[in-house]
Amino acid sequence: MILDMNDLFSNNNIRSAKSLSGDAAELIENLRKQLHEHNYNYYVLSQPAISDFEFDKLMQQLVELEKQHPEFYDPNSPTMRVGSDINKNFVQVRHRFPMLSLQNTYTEGEVTDFYNRVKRSLNEDFEIVCELKFDGTSISLVYENGRLAQAITRGDGRQGDDVTANVRTIRNIPLVLKGDDIPTYIEARGEILMPWNVFEELNKEREAQEEPLFANPRNAASGTLKMQDPKVVASRKLESYVYYILGESLPAQSHYENMLLARKWGLNVSNTIKRCKTREEVFEFLKYWDVERKKLSVATDGVVLKVDSLLQQRNLGSTSKFPRWAIAYKFNAEQALTRLESVSYQVGRTGAVTPVANLEPVLLSGTTVKRASLYNEDAINALDLHIGDLVYVEKGGEIIPKITGVDKEARFLIGDKVVFAKRCPDCATPLVRNEDEAVHYCPNSQGCPPQIKGRVEHFVTRKAMNITIGPETIGLLYEKGLIKDAADLYALQFEDLVNLERWAETSAKNLLASIEKSKSIPYERVLFALGIRFVGETVAQKLAQAFPSIHLLAQATLEQLTAVEEIGTRIAQSVRDFFENPEFMDFVNRLRAQGLQFELSEETMASRTDKLSGLTIVISGTFELHSRDEYKAMILRNGGKNSGSVSKNTHYILAGSNMGPAKLEKAEKLGVKIIDEAAFLEMIK
Repeated sequence: MILDMNDLFSNNNIRSAKSLSGDAAELIENLRKQLHEHNYNYYVLSQPAISDFEFDKLMQQLVELEKQHPEFYDPNSPTMRVGSDINKNFVQVRHRFPMLSLQNTYTEGEVTDFYNRVKRSLNEDFEIVCELKFDGTSISLVYENGRLAQAITRGDGRQGDDVTANVRTIRNIPLVLKGDDIPTYIEARGEILMPWNVFEELNKEREAQEEPLFANPRNAASGTLKMQDPKVVASRKLESYVYYILGESLPAQSHYENMLLARKWGLNVSNTIKRCKTREEVFEFLKYWDVERKKLSVATDGVVLKVDSLLQQRNLGSTSKFPRWAIAYKFNAEQALTRLESVSYQVGRTGAVTPVANLEPVLLSGTTVKRASLYNEDAINALDLHIGDLVYVEKGGEIIPKITGVDKEARFLIGDKVVFAKRCPDCATPLVRNEDEAVHYCPNSQGCPPQIKGRVEHFVTRKAMNITIGPETIGLLYEKGLIKDAADLYALQFEDLVNLERWAETSAKNLLASIEKSKSIPYERVLFALGIRFVGETVAQKLAQAFPSIHLLAQATLEQLTAVEEIGTRIAQSVRDFFENPEFMDFVNRLRAQGLQFELSEETMASRTDKLSGLTIVISGTFELHSRDEYKAMILRNGGKNSGSVSKNTHYILAGSNMGPAKLEKAEKLGVKIIDEAAFLEMIK
């Protein structure tokens, strides 16, 4: 039964709620049960029973109640789905049951060999359960009394990282299991995945910021699961599929039956699972899903075959690495042979030049492929490419097509050998390549059109200045001579815009209003918007805290810059190069003249003191009162320096629980004083 939101969600909603349910504890428990059920309906069954609006109302009601009644805190409350900003160092946890790998097979002959080995060893009838092998990162979900107690990565199979806080943000992982027949202790083994559509959107954002792209959803999911901020993990919309249940008192002696029960408990078990009585049924499953898997919303790379009976599994046993009762059949990566027609080059906003193979169109994994990345000069040389070559193009687990080889035997009247461009394809400036990098750059930052337009496109993005203008409009304004950099946006007039082709008064007014509104964007985002090479969103925030005005940052030395946590020599040198360039400094000064924010706000500055002046403090461990990022900000606001490593220059270690043993040992050796949260907060009181 859904509570009446008009009665509950009002100015005195807590009192109303109590009068309806008797007391807050009962209402909180009622809301939690409803929200767990709605999460299961939406994320596992894909059958929502209420609208998003109604769900959000229920969630907001629970948030308000939990705020007013912290005594009823529950780590498995649905409100924990959004994630906390309390950072945690991942603690190593030993697996109660080892997480073994599976032996891979690639041919039907190898599957037959496995089937015959099982048949000889058992000398009795058996059944094989076939399950799709989801291409993600392995996880072990520990449930005690039906409640999620711990989530552990595979690690080395014997022990892994405790990532419980991050896993609690994954919507289709139940925090509390459903039903009455749940064993006291179970481990649900599964995969954490990033759906294709989420992966593609994430890579688009990274490409816009000229950050390295994730090669595949598996890498993206693995990297996300190990992030220190559960709020970011929550935003990545990961999913989970459970493929095995472990425990000392499982309800059935059939793996297949246990998986059906797990689905009833609320765990996300794929509906593609099938129990096969014969080898022929197994092969039918393999052939069917080799084609149909391409229609799924998540990546798969094979099929796992398991003996169904748990008793037979125990009798078959395991080697030191693999169970003898299961194998993984890996699908061959889909490959196509097509002709290399030409190689072109793309120039990014930082001047990085990327070679692209232009191919004779070919159908691959359900899409027509016309282009493939060649990455850099070293990759081209390794392939020994010639124009006209027949090349093998592959996707496999990769979303980005790549050339994996050349059919050299098919070479006949081929064209010239592919040699990396010597000059920029847009402005003809000679390219440069740093000794420690594989990438070529166009150094003509002020005169190269794609670099100029790329920097403007970066400047207006949502995470930077959030100006509502797209690449096509930026290109049009540049071609018409109305802008030559992002600072010129602030000089645009209504008459400039309304006379453009296909522009109306409303469009012009909206753009000018968006530009004006951007003048209130805070300093750290303006710093990110400047497009300094290697200065991403997080680095910009750290620099803004360490140097609270653009003047201080512009004057900072390499030594001062590298003293900021996570700012290495490469980033520091890039910042120095930017502010030593007269043209970039002119760009900054023109933005300042337009009223953009180039120092921390008065509110932020008012909280700054010199109480920690001259002190270097290392943060280590897990904290209860504030997050690690909050403590870092406090150190900077109070004039101190935050360092990531212990040295003879360290004055204090701010230690939480699970402090790193290496840091503790070094602190004792150097005589560095260790303080807890209470002592630190007293220092800056």
